[in-house]
Amino acid sequence: SNATVGASGGWCQGLDIPNELFLALGLVSLVENLLVVAAILKNRNLHSPTYYFICCLAVSDMLVSISNLAEMLFMLLLEHGVLVMRPSLVRHMDSVIDTLICSSVVSSLSFLGVIAVDRYITIFYALRYHSIMTLQRAVVTMASVWLASTVSSTVLITYYRSNTVLLCLIGFFLFMLVLMLVLYIHMFALARHHLHSISSQQKPPTAHRGGSLKGAVTLTILLGVFFICWGPFFFHLILIVTCPTNPFCTCFFSYFNLFLI
Repeated sequence: SNATVGASGGWCQGLDIPNELFLALGLVSLVENLLVVAAILKNRNLHSPTYYFICCLAVSDMLVSISNLAEMLFMLLLEHGVLVMRPSLVRHMDSVIDTLICSSVVSSLSFLGVIAVDRYITIFYALRYHSIMTLQRAVVTMASVWLASTVSSTVLITYYRSNTVLLCLIGFFLFMLVLMLVLYIHMFALARHHLHSISSQQKPPTAHRGGSLKGAVTLTILLGVFFICWGPFFFHLILIVTCPTNPFCTCFFSYFNLFLI
């Protein structure tokens, strides 16, 4: 009702974050990912499928930073009247930038899943790892992820108003979350079993509890950071699908820029 909307407007004012802040954060993220890529390319000891996947993840995040920087710079130039463009051209450039951002997000999530699978193979098939994860298969995997990300992001941006498209993106995020959760918990269980076996042979057995605690903390941090980084964005998408006009959902939308930080 109008009364509810008016009431919500009193306690939900939103948050206006300056574009300059996004610009600065984008530059920091860009430099960080450039350093990761440079370190992997320069050090020959890191020229292996595992680090190639990490390099691709850094490139994906770097593309997100470049896209955000381009968008923020573009908006600042338009706001200050330095750049004057036709509305149709502005919409076209906005679609291109959104496609690049979406492609980077999809590829970033994909490579996080690929890295989890690679770590799983390393631990459970250690003796066969180099025959399973060959350089050729790694290259095919990386090319497939980039191609699928580009195609899917184009479709997502073209039909972004469709709830079906948003549900597919949300489903992809949940799939990656469950995949990482299952694989890392399984790896943690194996590590815990090995620690138990080692500690049972020692007198007194002291390593089991401390090692298990460290493994649990590492697992919690890994999955927690993943969920904290991506959760608000996909929760935003869920609210768009389920309650786009609800006052509480609208209030969450008004704080979306804060979650992007």
